[in-house]
Amino acid sequence: MPMPDRLHRFLFEHADVRGEVVQLDDAFAEVVRRTDHPPAVQRLIGEGLAAAALLAATLKFRGSLSLQLQSAGPLSLLLVQAGSDGSLRAMARTNGEVPADAPLDRQAAGGSLAITIDPEDAGERYQGIVDPGGGRLADALERYFRESEQLATRVWLAAGEGHAAGMLLQRLPGGEGGDADAWNRAGHLADTVTEAELRELAPGELIRRLFHEEDIRLFDPTPLRFRCRCDRRRVASMLHGLGAEEMRDILAEQGQVEVHCDFCNEPYRFDAVDIEELFADPATRAPDSPARH
Repeated sequence: MPMPDRLHRFLFEHADVRGEVVQLDDAFAEVVRRTDHPPAVQRLIGEGLAAAALLAATLKFRGSLSLQLQSAGPLSLLLVQAGSDGSLRAMARTNGEVPADAPLDRQAAGGSLAITIDPEDAGERYQGIVDPGGGRLADALERYFRESEQLATRVWLAAGEGHAAGMLLQRLPGGEGGDADAWNRAGHLADTVTEAELRELAPGELIRRLFHEEDIRLFDPTPLRFRCRCDRRRVASMLHGLGAEEMRDILAEQGQVEVHCDFCNEPYRFDAVDIEELFADPATRAPDSPARH
């Protein structure tokens, strides 16, 4: 049986090719159960989770990676975040019905795909932006690597029936591998994979089935999980940034201030006493108040 929520790295021996396979059951299910998105949007969320996990695994430092697809089309926002600690979370917003099995230029018309890398410690924040184009999310990611990173990279993504999965192949830069044809051969072999195989086969079996004639080194899997970073303090900092007047207006109208996290839908409620304490206590004025918690 497949081992859910794991990322498996592998390497072609004697060649400048590396790969990853990720499968997500629990994390995908946790995100989906907290929302009421239709299947077309759920598929995009699943593909985005798998993609972010694959990309975050390439980071050489502690930090986080965000994949953000934003548009004026039916899919107005897809935001997925993956941490170097294996944490994943995702959210989506729609503006009308998102057509199923349609290219991104219909689902997210006029949109842009941004990949943002935030180092946890000292380091410069990096962002690359590409046109999503008319294919699927995997095609857009390949374009990102080609245009922003100048790295030969292939990506396969699949989501549905409660499973999300992905595979990435990358040609290592500046290597001196002895098998000059390995990159092309690996791509041709990987192109035979079906979405069902990607979702359902155990990663070790999938890798062996695709590359059974290759000399492959398989590394220990990395566990992944759904985890949202929201908490009451972060939400309080956000409310503080909106100002006392606006908060008191909401209290007068609704009797309380209620905020739901965009990612996990967790409710945070503040009554009149909470709001007065919020603006009376300087300790709540966190310098890193996030606009989106």
